[in-house]
Amino acid sequence: MVVSGPPGSGKSTLGRALADHLDLPYLAKDTVKEALADVLGADDVDGSRRLGRAAVATLLAVATDDGRGVLDATWRPALARNDLAALPGEVVEVHCACPPELARRRYARRAADRHAVHFDRDRTDDPDLWAGDATRAIGGPWPVVTVDTTTPVDVAGVADAITARLR
Repeated sequence: MVVSGPPGSGKSTLGRALADHLDLPYLAKDTVKEALADVLGADDVDGSRRLGRAAVATLLAVATDDGRGVLDATWRPALARNDLAALPGEVVEVHCACPPELARRRYARRAADRHAVHFDRDRTDDPDLWAGDATRAIGGPWPVVTVDTTTPVDVAGVADAITARLR
């Protein structure tokens, strides 16, 4: 399962809850990126982006090896579509959707508490994070369950929708 959506849309909150509910491993780009930064460092936004790409490659490798899991990242559809389609087994995308201004507020609110490698404080006004491809589902050859994350989500209901799409 792939969880998509812009920063602050609720991917991590929903992804963790779905992984627990469905008894699947939770594989988060941010967790891997932070570990890489602790070892390798990242001096600026470009360095952070390089570590982000390495973290996504790591998620894909682990998912390919394990054959199952909940993959959480801010995916760029044009870059991710083929890699995700090549994963073993069935893929379903859970797309977190909320108004860009809400996602932006959530992002700004959490900036002070996040690992420095994300450079969130430097990027709160970056319009690319909440526009264009960042707000759309990846749109691969798999089913998509779009979830409105404006309010608390019915995790069991989303899990049921995922299961129904995989039948």
